[in-house]
Parts: sequence; C-alpha cells; structure tokens
Amino acid sequence: MPSISNYSQDYINACRSRVAVQVSSYLNLIAAARKQTPEEDIDLEHAIKDFEPHFFKNMVLSLENYFVHRAKAKELKDGNPLNEVRMLANSIMNNNEILAADKTIKYNPEKSILKYKAGEKIEIHEAGFVLLSSAFFAEIENKYL
Repeated sequence: MPSISNYSQDYINACRSRVAVQVSSYLNLIAAARKQTPEEDIDLEHAIKDFEPHFFKNMVLSLENYFVHRAKAKELKDGNPLNEVRMLANSIMNNNEILAADKTIKYNPEKSILKYKAGEKIEIHEAGFVLLSSAFFAEIENKYL
C-alpha cells in the first residue's frame, strides 16, 4: 500500500470518535462493575488493575493502525507523539511490551507524553492513554490534513 500524505478531517474525526467510544465503554464497564460489587471488593479492584493496562496497550495498537500508512517523511523523526505511538506499538507487538529504542527517532523520554525510557515495561493506563491519543490526533491534524 502506498503511503498516505493526507487524511480528511472526516476520517480523522471518525477515528477520534471510535477511540472516544472505546474509552467511554471501558469507563462504563468499570463503573457498572463497581455498582454491582462493594468498592472494598479487593478481587474486583485487582481485576480492574490487571485489565486496564492490557486494554490501553491494545488501544495504542488501534491508534497506530488507524494511520499505519501515513507518510513517514511528513511524520518527521523528532520524538513527536506520532513517533511515540509508533515506538510503543512496535514494542508492544515485537519486544514483549518493553520499550525498544528506535535509532531513527530522536526520542527524548522527558519530552514525551508517557515518559517511558528504552528498556522500561509498558503499562498504559486510562489517564496516560487519553493524553497520548489527544496529542497523537493533534499531531495527525497538524501534519496530515
């Protein structure tokens, strides 16, 4: 498939909407589970704590896949949120969920959204994913509209 240099605002909005619906569904599920079980139920809280990072790692994979054919030349390699999502997705899929350095990207953990350093285990939670996806979509609009 050839690389894509531009995405329509409609496509970007549809992807953003799908992400928002998935995050909202997650939050609704957690709220419903907590209503059915006392909040001090340790088993429920452990299950939520265990499930959350797996769900949001898969959300990173979805985010990357929506725009996987984006033109790399427009993305640049300056450690921006597009680079961060690419690195996270590649590491989740191919490096046992440990952030792998990408020698082609000038990645600086201190300037990144989630602050992961190469070699760290990736554990993405709802708040971090919301920040990351917001920055990712802003960067997509900035470079690919």
